[in-house]
Amino acid sequence: MKSEISTRHFTQLLSATLRGARLARLLTVQQLDEWGWPPSCEASESAALVVAELAANAVVHGRVKGRGFRLTLAVGATDTLRIEVADPRGDRRPLARRTADETGRGLLLVDALTARWGTEPWPPSGKVVWAEIGLPRLVLTASAREKAPTRS
Repeated sequence: MKSEISTRHFTQLLSATLRGARLARLLTVQQLDEWGWPPSCEASESAALVVAELAANAVVHGRVKGRGFRLTLAVGATDTLRIEVADPRGDRRPLARRTADETGRGLLLVDALTARWGTEPWPPSGKVVWAEIGLPRLVLTASAREKAPTRS
């Protein structure tokens, strides 16, 4: 008997600009809507905030002239959304802070909205900052219903 594992996966390369960071957030909301989590649900709103912060950090702290950043979204069988933002600056890894100062408030937000987050090397010289958000049971939105196969 063959078991099916349903995985949803989305990857997009974006320019390391504020416009690219904004597009990452908008693409996240759109992709989650297509997968069945509407823009107004808590999971989508949390994901949008997390992506906005990680993408902005990639633009501000991870930028290398002429290179962009990569956004990856994946939902596995455990109904956990994994967000990954990869940039070319592996020498600048974010640190978890316990208190907010003038900088670093965004990572406190990421810490509050996610089940867990961290960093990994992205060969040859970059890094991936990832975060995981638990998702509520899938509810088909109008756009997801349009893409779902019809049963005869």
